Amino acid sequence: MTTATAIPEAERGHVTQLRVIRSEWIKLRSLRSTLFTLLAAVVAMTGLGFLFSYFTAVRWDRLPPEERLAFDPTLVSLRGFFLAQLAVGVLGVLVVSGEYATGMIRASLSAVPRRLPVLWAKALVYAALAWVAMTTAALGAFLLGQFALSGAHRGTSLSSPGVLRAVLGAGLYLTVVGVIGVALGALIRSTAGGIATLFGLLLVLPLLAQALPSSWLDTINPYLPSTAGQGLVHVQQQPHTLAPWTGFAVFCLYALLALAGAGVALRRRDA
Repeated sequence: MTTATAIPEAERGHVTQLRVIRSEWIKLRSLRSTLFTLLAAVVAMTGLGFLFSYFTAVRWDRLPPEERLAFDPTLVSLRGFFLAQLAVGVLGVLVVSGEYATGMIRASLSAVPRRLPVLWAKALVYAALAWVAMTTAALGAFLLGQFALSGAHRGTSLSSPGVLRAVLGAGLYLTVVGVIGVALGALIRSTAGGIATLFGLLLVLPLLAQALPSSWLDTINPYLPSTAGQGLVHVQQQPHTLAPWTGFAVFCLYALLALAGAGVALRRRDA
């Protein structure tokens, strides 16, 4: 007697997206790497935000006039997002590539033969977890940073124009970075390859763009993934960039395209 025939039909139930989401949540929360990596991202956000703010306050009287004019107290306190995105992106890649490395993906796809619900569940569960963790970290970084800046009387508040959007935007930006990581992990199926590609998109591509003629750079740079997404973190719009929410929409489009590519690859290739 097989397992399938031994279990009554009423007890087996059907595979639904909600049940797949629940199973992915159980898998994600049971991994030690989830806790440690997200903890590293939170520490990077809050710790670096406080340090940047503290040393800015200490050095304020010695800063050049041009730096004082361009000073953004919100952005200084959120500087840790640059390092936090690496931790969030790496964990996003590992959410999928880790299962390919261990072979566990075969069990997941055997339980969900249609395959795509597994990818949607992984992306949704990790996006929700990353959003909660990184939005909380961004708020903590902002409060700690403004406390440090208050010594030089250079702090701001959440009620100031654009500040709340920037704080919440840091959490949204990092969430989409995590989703892109999940998509690249599913598309490339290699931890090293997924991480290298993610870092290339977020860090290397903007540096390569700097080698372009200024007329080309001003046209192309606003549409690069990191430039478009990070505009949401700036209180004041930067020159030669898209409007904050427009840029974030472009950044989300990159994530959707990556997920679409991962979905096609998942349907066409063997596990």
